[in-house]
Amino acid sequence: MTFDIAPKNCLSQYCFVIPCYNHSYKITTVLQKLEQYQLHCFIIDDGSDNDKATELALVCEHYHWVTLNRLDTNQGKGAAVMMGMKIAYSQGYTHAIQIDADGQHNCQDIAELINQSLNHPTALISGKPVYDDSVPKHRLIARYITHFWVWIETLSFNIKDSMCGFRVYPLESSINLINKNHIGKRMDFDTEIMVKLYWQGNDVIFVPTKVIYPEDGLSHFKACKDNVLISWMHTKLFFGMLPRALSLIKRHRTIKSSQQHWSQTDERKGLWGIKFILTLYHIMGRRIAKIVMFPVILYFWLTGTNERKASKQYLKLIKQHYQQVPNINIHKLTTFHHFYQFGESILDKLASWRGDITLDDLYYPNKNECLSVIEQQRGIILLGSHLGDLEMCRAIASLSHKITVNALVFTHNAVRFNKILSETNPKATINLIQVDSLGPDTAINLKEKLEQGEWIAIMADRTSINPYQRDNQEAVIWADFLGKPAPFPKGPFILSSVLDAPIYLIWGLKPNGRYQFYFEHFCDKLNLPRKERQQALQIAVQHYAKRLEHHCLISPLDWGNFYDFWQNIKPNSLNREESENDR
Repeated sequence: MTFDIAPKNCLSQYCFVIPCYNHSYKITTVLQKLEQYQLHCFIIDDGSDNDKATELALVCEHYHWVTLNRLDTNQGKGAAVMMGMKIAYSQGYTHAIQIDADGQHNCQDIAELINQSLNHPTALISGKPVYDDSVPKHRLIARYITHFWVWIETLSFNIKDSMCGFRVYPLESSINLINKNHIGKRMDFDTEIMVKLYWQGNDVIFVPTKVIYPEDGLSHFKACKDNVLISWMHTKLFFGMLPRALSLIKRHRTIKSSQQHWSQTDERKGLWGIKFILTLYHIMGRRIAKIVMFPVILYFWLTGTNERKASKQYLKLIKQHYQQVPNINIHKLTTFHHFYQFGESILDKLASWRGDITLDDLYYPNKNECLSVIEQQRGIILLGSHLGDLEMCRAIASLSHKITVNALVFTHNAVRFNKILSETNPKATINLIQVDSLGPDTAINLKEKLEQGEWIAIMADRTSINPYQRDNQEAVIWADFLGKPAPFPKGPFILSSVLDAPIYLIWGLKPNGRYQFYFEHFCDKLNLPRKERQQALQIAVQHYAKRLEHHCLISPLDWGNFYDFWQNIKPNSLNREESENDR
């Protein structure tokens, strides 16, 4: 069997490097799977026991494309891999594919590793493990701890897994690094060489790969010795990061146009950090999760130039209305406090779905009105916003009152977080309806849900198009918000009118650390007569904007729109100025 992945002359510069220590009984299966790639393989016997070394030598004799080299004594996985890389480089190979000898790596993914390497020849290509139930839980916890330290050591979330020994090394830069630096020779090798290659300027690209732990697998991890070794490695890497901190931050910073709308930008990286924190919350509780979360938030605050600028713009407007802010000390109206409260809201989402936040924890001024609506078992529309925590409101309604709340979300920027939340708690993302697929069928479906007594939650504060573009002017309404005109979407209000149901506003706020749940009547039915449609929309949107402003002043740090919400200038005004200049 042959495996065509690229022109033969490209693949001739690739080879396999397999460290092997007492795994002779598994190596035959691995070599049979590698044979299809028709690449030379260097096996490094890391001082195996004599009987295992003899068995390994007999196996290798059956494969003409395999070269066996031996270390006299067991020096560690890292030492074996580095020896294999040096031998391969001396024989003219440009890339080495590291794979374990115990069969835990999925050989079918080698094709994708090589393809990524061909497209990015100077990058380190690594597997990103996807585990099944065979993985020991203590290993998962240990991996997350290492992930956390690597994120600090690189001031980046770009390294998604530093412990997977299934990767493609660019040999020239790797050998240069090995010759100039001390790299750990044992279980510290995989992480240390990846971090130092990253420091050196090599990109790191990850390919998802299934990893299994065979029932008869042989582990060489020495709990005491290797844990001490890994801890010492992280200590050295941390202090090695400090003089590189500014250059690492600069490397990750992306400069975006101030005129670019939020819906045209990619969601910021780092959700692996969020996933780690949510997992830590499950295992060790909120207090530990908050401690670990601090450097994550600090990273986003330091590197989020545009988000920090947008926060500053928003807080400046809040301070102009500070006499109406009853709950927040003005000294806390800073961009860092703003980022920190946004980070805490992530924990609140999970806490809500775990039942850690209950009705007894809430300040609930409209409780009787809300309970009355629930008793009627009538479907209603909830107009929410990116102020506060809609998830908290939805979870409390679901868990405390058995109310089904269907949330419409703009999934272009929400889908990755929703996926992570569902992995940590499957209940947390039920009943999400994608706004970008909204059509007649979806509207009919929503109408049926309302008739069944379910609630529909719609975010009404953020427009998913760029209001600067002339073609988009018909999709937004400009309303006064915190003293400046801001664009609001027409869609949620038009949809609410079509669905013909009572509309309520909902806010889940947390000023000064206390949860507050506001539920207030907006209208029994939103009428938009055809002849006065624009005027009726303007009145409805302005009413909503004023209520949004009111609750912003109650809990300003709960604002979650980290982009230029006001777009600097109302486009219609801009168009008038251009017309006057043309004259």
